[in-house]
Amino acid sequence: MAHSLVDLLTTHASQQPDRTAYRYLVTGDSDEEVQEITYGRLARRSRAVAAWFQEHGLAGSRAMLLHPPGLEFICDYLGCLSAGVVAVPGVPPQGRSQNHRALTRMKRLIADADAKVILGGREVITALRTMAEHLPELAEITCVATEDIPDDAADAWREPDLTADSVAFLQYTSGSTSAPRGVMVTHGNLVDNERVIAERMGHTPDAIARHDHELFVSWLPVYHDMGLIGPVLNTVYLGATSTLFSPLHFLQRPDRWLTAVSRYRPHTSGAPNFAYELCLKHATPELLDGLDLSSWQVAFNGAEPVRAATLRRFAETFGEAGFRREALYPCYGLAEATLMVTGGTVDTPPVLLDADGTAPHDGATDAAAVGCGRPGEGVTVAIADPERQEELPEGEVGEIWVGGASVAKGYWRNTLATRETFRATLAGHEGRFLRTGDLGFLRDGELFVTGRLKDLMVIDGRNHYPQDLELSAEMSHPALRPGCTAAFSVDSGVTGEQPVLVAEVAPEAADESEKITDLVRGAIGEAHGLSVRDVVLVHPGTIPKTSSGKIQRRASRTAYLDGTLSLIGAPARR
Repeated sequence: MAHSLVDLLTTHASQQPDRTAYRYLVTGDSDEEVQEITYGRLARRSRAVAAWFQEHGLAGSRAMLLHPPGLEFICDYLGCLSAGVVAVPGVPPQGRSQNHRALTRMKRLIADADAKVILGGREVITALRTMAEHLPELAEITCVATEDIPDDAADAWREPDLTADSVAFLQYTSGSTSAPRGVMVTHGNLVDNERVIAERMGHTPDAIARHDHELFVSWLPVYHDMGLIGPVLNTVYLGATSTLFSPLHFLQRPDRWLTAVSRYRPHTSGAPNFAYELCLKHATPELLDGLDLSSWQVAFNGAEPVRAATLRRFAETFGEAGFRREALYPCYGLAEATLMVTGGTVDTPPVLLDADGTAPHDGATDAAAVGCGRPGEGVTVAIADPERQEELPEGEVGEIWVGGASVAKGYWRNTLATRETFRATLAGHEGRFLRTGDLGFLRDGELFVTGRLKDLMVIDGRNHYPQDLELSAEMSHPALRPGCTAAFSVDSGVTGEQPVLVAEVAPEAADESEKITDLVRGAIGEAHGLSVRDVVLVHPGTIPKTSSGKIQRRASRTAYLDGTLSLIGAPARR
């Protein structure tokens, strides 16, 4: 058994040097420029980068990777692993509107990780040199353009002394409820989670061979765990081929994703729920006529709440293009568990749990709870009372706890948070558990995720999950964008905590604002017995979200209280 992805890359480069590891669609279009890299070339470039690190005595240090989407990031990331250097994926500042946010995050990551090197493309490194005024930290850091490391450097590469417990990289969390923390993912964590992904998603040798080794198509950002651990690293784990392109090119034209799936016919491709909604909005008859999605075996959906309505509509709409409902694959994971915790069963429709007779939307098909699958082999999932820290019976909602070899080592240089999050114990179970902060329940072995512990609203002594209120709001009027509503509570003085709904709507619906607001209030009152303090309608794309698409309810609450939301009827704020 391989001890690291470095071992596996060496094996693949030796046994199948000419097989394409990754292809990159430069413009996002399948019929335009395509860059490819074979396993032989990938190993050589990775070893060249690793040898540069070794030559400069940087083994064990942290290297921040700042790359636009493309193949260079993968070479540099695997180069870090091949040198025993701890990789820190980051986002390069780009575009005026992104500069402040990216600079702030970069400062935080550089300081927290104590990065000694920044590795990026020549354009990024050149741009960084112009930012010395805003990033004085750069004076203490070596900045290297990947292009300046010659291929011949690979000849001096020495195999690193890695163990399963060696830290491979720091995955900084996207911070839906707190400041980002660096999750220490070890080489052992990576290998184990790649095994879990392959097992749960049916990435068997036979299945890969039937797809002519075409494993993934992905536009997901590679600096985020969902895009990195899944499409990028499961590919090198299995020695298969995957097709990648930029998230920006997907957002510009969502049809590019489906066109690439149709063209390259991979086994697996997926994204958060919002991406499936975007595809539905662009599902023209002309697009459907030109697609063949019949080979798509696993259409994973995770990182944000999975909507039953989205699953239904996607299967119905793209069924015309050969898409099968059985391919829909809700799953659950988090950076602290490397990535995957639970996933569906291949070739089986998603598990939907209809609301019981006392629940909101009883009998409404699109309000059904969506199961996120079962734990992978060697992964333990338990539901615990977060206060008493005791396991709860099946069907009861509590905090999701996870155990197994995929659970990361802890938070970088944060002993207190590591102890609180990664060191829980549970009577009747061996070993330690990760406290995820997510709420959910188990039913016949299937995990159902209900929300975030920190987002839970307690109003008049009763618990309310923001996702439930958000769903009620979105079902009240078609102008409300699915997955683009934030519910939170605020102190209303004498009346105590009351809910506020912030919802994105299309600007053309501005004339209906009063009607939409009334419908939302009515829906929340009828379904949840709650009086809404405020309904705020905002411009599309302005509700704060994490890099993986999760609603940032705390940030939304802060913007509401500060009066900085981008209100419909007022000029859009970005």
